[in-house]
Amino acid sequence: MSEDRQAAPLEVDPERVLAWLQEDSSLQVIDVREPYEREAGHIAGTRHVELVRLSGEAASVAREHPVVFYCRVGARSQMAAQAFRAAGYEAYSMVGGLRRWAQEGRPLSPEGGTVADH
Repeated sequence: MSEDRQAAPLEVDPERVLAWLQEDSSLQVIDVREPYEREAGHIAGTRHVELVRLSGEAASVAREHPVVFYCRVGARSQMAAQAFRAAGYEAYSMVGGLRRWAQEGRPLSPEGGTVADH
C-alpha cells in the first residue's frame, strides 16, 4: 500500500460508498455483522463475512482492489478496516454503518429490509 493510501482517512460516508459502488465494479464491500443482522437487511450486491470469521477469510479479499467494511453503526467495521489496512489493504469503514445508510434513505435488500438491533 502506498503512503498516500496509508494516510487516507479510514472512514468513508455512505453517500461516497453508494457512488463508488456505481462507478467501480471492482470495489469490495463487506458486511461484518452477525447472520441475523444480515438477514434483516443489507446493501444489495455486498458480501457477508461476520467479524469473527474475517481473519480466516482474509485471503479471499483481493488485495489489488479497495475494500469497504460496514456494520450496524461503524464500530466493528472500523476494527476490520484498521486490521486490513495494517496488513497492506486499501481498506475503509463506512461511517455510521447501515443505520446511517438507511436513515439517509438509501435502499436495503431485501425490499422492506430493516437494520436489526445488535
